[in-house]
Amino acid sequence: VQGNESVVDNVSLPLEIARLPRKKRAHKINAALKAVDLYDKRKNRAKDLSGGQKQRLAIARAIVGDPQIIFADEPTGNLDSETGAKVEGLLFDYNKQKGVTLIVVTHDVDLAKKCDYQIIIKDGRVEKSTVPEEKKHGR
Repeated sequence: VQGNESVVDNVSLPLEIARLPRKKRAHKINAALKAVDLYDKRKNRAKDLSGGQKQRLAIARAIVGDPQIIFADEPTGNLDSETGAKVEGLLFDYNKQKGVTLIVVTHDVDLAKKCDYQIIIKDGRVEKSTVPEEKKHGR
């Protein structure tokens, strides 16, 4: 998140890089901000947002370009439990609604348990990987 830029400018960045025309950007930006409940903050500077709002802004920026994969590195690491639960909900809801692959890196065991697959890494080595029973049998 770029602190001195507005919320809209932060979300716009991936679309600008993709050279999406300005008229098409506005609709996608507004939809992404509404999805993370930040539409009312669109004119604010990112540096003026709370930690949870900044995390949701990062999610809006991640989803605005309709990705097939989202990488979330410690998405709840610096958040209180209530805000962390909201961020988790946003990520998992987007995963289910859009069918995107969601890769979460976390030290939060409870968050990891909510993921379909888990790969536990300790001291730089894969210690364990888990696959839900229904996935093992092709269901």
